[in-house]
Amino acid sequence: MRIRPAVAADAYAIAEVHVASWRSTYVGLLPDEVLTNLSVERRQQYWHGELTQPRNPHFIYVAESEDDQIVGFASGGPVRDSRPPYTGELYAIYLLAEHQGKGIGRALAHAIAEHLRAQGMNAMLVWVLKGNPAAQFYEALGGEYVAEKPLTIGGANQIEIAYGWTDTRMI
Repeated sequence: MRIRPAVAADAYAIAEVHVASWRSTYVGLLPDEVLTNLSVERRQQYWHGELTQPRNPHFIYVAESEDDQIVGFASGGPVRDSRPPYTGELYAIYLLAEHQGKGIGRALAHAIAEHLRAQGMNAMLVWVLKGNPAAQFYEALGGEYVAEKPLTIGGANQIEIAYGWTDTRMI
């Protein structure tokens, strides 16, 4: 497994992981219609934009398998919802289901934390949908409950929970 910064040519593979991960993770948490209507092509456009936008403060890392296939990704950047002391944020982290539980998620989270630290952001948040099994992952990484807020996805009311690290060297 290799973790590396993403490039524009990775947009389609990132989109495939994004859609597949949502469909495997959010069954029963999000309306079926939301999961059915996910589009790799629309996600590709989004990720391509993130990867090619000049001066974009966001950054993306990918996890590649031994055969050079992208099996996961993570993105991060400055915190979007001001909650001192947190200055950085892990925006997204997704892995194909068959590659979970192998340390790849931890390696991706570590890459994001290192990148944030290099930019002077030593504390990090991540928002996770309540009921998402990934909450246990963030707790295992040492994340502590910080806050929660309402969110509407596909017409369904949800709750997002924030986990935080005041020292990203601990990830």
